[in-house]
Amino acid sequence: MTNKKRIVIIGATSAIAEHCARLWAASGPVELILVGRDPVRTERIASDLRVRGQQAEVEVVCTDFLAAADIERTVASVTTRAVDVVLIAHGMLPEQSACEQDLESCRQALDVNGISPVLFAEAFARAMAKKNHGVLALIGSVAGDRGRKSNYVYGAAKGLVERYAQGLRHRFAGSGVTIVLIKPGPTDTPMTAHLKSGGARLAPVDAVAADIVRAIDKKQAVVYVPGKWRIIMLIIRHLPAFVFNKMNI
Repeated sequence: MTNKKRIVIIGATSAIAEHCARLWAASGPVELILVGRDPVRTERIASDLRVRGQQAEVEVVCTDFLAAADIERTVASVTTRAVDVVLIAHGMLPEQSACEQDLESCRQALDVNGISPVLFAEAFARAMAKKNHGVLALIGSVAGDRGRKSNYVYGAAKGLVERYAQGLRHRFAGSGVTIVLIKPGPTDTPMTAHLKSGGARLAPVDAVAADIVRAIDKKQAVVYVPGKWRIIMLIIRHLPAFVFNKMNI
């Protein structure tokens, strides 16, 4: 038997996930299971984590993120022993204009950002329910708080993740399973490089990761990172339509 905390990271090659993994690897005895799509990139991150965390045991698992059967098999393989934390962190930031012009681009954005995270979460929820143990954290987005013309397909997918997390939290209320929904604002990662080149102010990825790890440790139900986005999105959600519809956001 091992007393190491077991943490599974879905979408381990994302910048936010990688920085969370670095914090966990440096924190002490831990078993990290990195689930990715690209074996070369995922193994590169694993090798780096093994150097950073002398007490970290790191395993790599690769799978198809869009096939329900593969997701189910992958989750079954990593939950033969109890899992303490699952972080579902994968996603992509599509061009809204591409989604409007091409239905395949639209479908892919919805699948990657909405359907796939939910399928992973549902499979892990089943395993955690059997053991009545674990923290299941999903990365949503502030974009899911209100549909906006600049990114409403991405926002719709993240809105699905939010409603799903709400239902899952209700399902596990009073149990040993905790659901955490993380809502980052625009963060300085390769996914948002085009926003940065356009002059957007982005949150440092290491600070966002630290907030996420802290929220998971505290088992917070919903966390905006950075915290200022809780106030910003509260205002945006409550703007009347006649004001909101005049805004170019």
